[in-house]
Amino acid sequence: MPYTLDKHVDGEFDEVIDQTMNTLSEEGFGVLCDIDVQQTLKEKLDEEFRQYRILGACNPPLAHQALEEELQLGTLLPCNIVVYETDDGETGVSAVDPEVVLSVAENSELDSIAADVRERFERVLNELPEA
Repeated sequence: MPYTLDKHVDGEFDEVIDQTMNTLSEEGFGVLCDIDVQQTLKEKLDEEFRQYRILGACNPPLAHQALEEELQLGTLLPCNIVVYETDDGETGVSAVDPEVVLSVAENSELDSIAADVRERFERVLNELPEA
């Protein structure tokens, strides 16, 4: 079962990062963490890797609602969005599919929250320019 929502995006890597953060903000998400995987692997392992950033996105009202329902859900938060350089040099954006991820909790009370987050992530991806 696919666990991500994906799109190839037209634009330079750093521009796509900015556009993704802006569209996440428009959908009520803040970015709690921004992990530069390329830089981390270079520093920690002295290994070269493609441009790859993990954006930990959080919508506080939805996170609060979900945590009130399932306290251990914090182990699955924040929701990650990845911006990366593809094998062919383009830029890809992938978002975790919250409906798939939250299904592991086996709590039907989370279904509407997961659907809401998925709809918002789909709108974020749709706002990014198609490659």
